Amino acid sequence: MPLHSFNAGLHGTSKRLGNTLVVQAPAKVNLFLEILAKRPDGYHDIATLMVTVTLFDVLKFKEEDSGDIRLTCSNRELSTGPDNLVFRAAALLKERTGCKKGVNIRLTKRIPLAAGLAGGSSDAAATCTGLNRLWKLGLSLKELSALGAELGSDVSFFFSPPAAWCTGRGEKVKPLSLKKRLWFVLVALPMGLSTARVYQRVQVPLRPETGKEIRQAVQRGKVEEVGAQLHNRLQPTAEKMCPAVRDVRERLRKLDPAGVLMSGSGPSVFALCRNRHEAVRIARQLRHGLKEEASVFLVQSCRG
Repeated sequence: MPLHSFNAGLHGTSKRLGNTLVVQAPAKVNLFLEILAKRPDGYHDIATLMVTVTLFDVLKFKEEDSGDIRLTCSNRELSTGPDNLVFRAAALLKERTGCKKGVNIRLTKRIPLAAGLAGGSSDAAATCTGLNRLWKLGLSLKELSALGAELGSDVSFFFSPPAAWCTGRGEKVKPLSLKKRLWFVLVALPMGLSTARVYQRVQVPLRPETGKEIRQAVQRGKVEEVGAQLHNRLQPTAEKMCPAVRDVRERLRKLDPAGVLMSGSGPSVFALCRNRHEAVRIARQLRHGLKEEASVFLVQSCRG
């Protein structure tokens, strides 16, 4: 089972390499996720606290003289056609701005697929950011965020790192400050979970949790308090669908971090650690105990 440690000083940035623009797209974890109501459109109203972490996909953009959008990907399991969120983001920008330019996009996937880490949404946001710069479109952050909301529920969040309180379908974003950066040991299981199926099976609570305490704890930088307030309404449903989620959660809990939670609709599970030393210890102990073909990532919350 591989252990991946990423430079905690990195954050979602863009830079020029010759005539190529390179953009990092970070993963996210949910420190809090509550289901508020079932919507007429089939989605759910939620309240969630999300944080970007130093696990990145990388996108490279280069202008294409033909005016076409061309996408390639390091992961052959992922479609590179019009159904891909990166392709859709590029097409939406061209449609809304009337831009006639084309682009060659190379996507290097490091964020696991269907893992509750929003890799696809982050890639879409990175595409909007990258092409806004490459094509010199001049769109504001607010305009980019609005386009992101059309692409997916989590996309808008990635324009407001490192942390935000998100409501509606997740597209209504209120940035939050992190008093201190947080350390995580993140376990990505080899199987994926369908977000739609998990949401279909979850029960809307009669008295939803408000998340007020964890928001305050995050802004105070109190890791123990944050760990005590971790909450994900989808977790019991996901554990029934995928018992390995429960097994990993229990194994992490026995290693005594500040808290343990599943991210998003799963199946990834993380331990919130008190400091880097504890994160390294837990990652090493966990690495030698898991039977599943899982990947363990040692990550930190991104800078703003």
